[in-house]
Amino acid sequence: MPKHRQVAVLPYAPDQMFDLVADVKRYPEFLPWVMGARIRRRSETLIVADLLVGFRMIRERYTSRVSLDRPGRIDVTYTEGPFRYLENHWVFKAHPDGCEIEFYLDFEFRSRLLQRLIGPLFHEAVRKMVAAFEARARKLYGDPAAIRKAAPVAPHENPA
Repeated sequence: MPKHRQVAVLPYAPDQMFDLVADVKRYPEFLPWVMGARIRRRSETLIVADLLVGFRMIRERYTSRVSLDRPGRIDVTYTEGPFRYLENHWVFKAHPDGCEIEFYLDFEFRSRLLQRLIGPLFHEAVRKMVAAFEARARKLYGDPAAIRKAAPVAPHENPA
């Protein structure tokens, strides 16, 4: 399967973006193709979750371990389901304009049929997924342009 790596700078704090990505139970509310999420176990550093994903006539459930290294990194490893492997990580770094986010995804289905169906759509699907996270950040944390416009201007004194 093709690999996807993307780096973007978003105008939000690293801890905000970390919290958004770590909120796995909310994925069905905003991520395309995620139809359900069930948290099996959660601690400060680990989430074990089942996700139900669907595309056209295909429905698959898989389990993953989500390792949380707040606020800088989230690693996802596949444990059970339709994949040969799944590797995914997010890295969050402070940036003068907000947060630099590195997103990496690589997976391969066990089924050659699924591989052939999804393969040609892989990069477009990942772009839509990343755009969904960006839209969710705007919804949760506000439109950065609007926030900058609404920020109060500090009064300045006129010299006498």
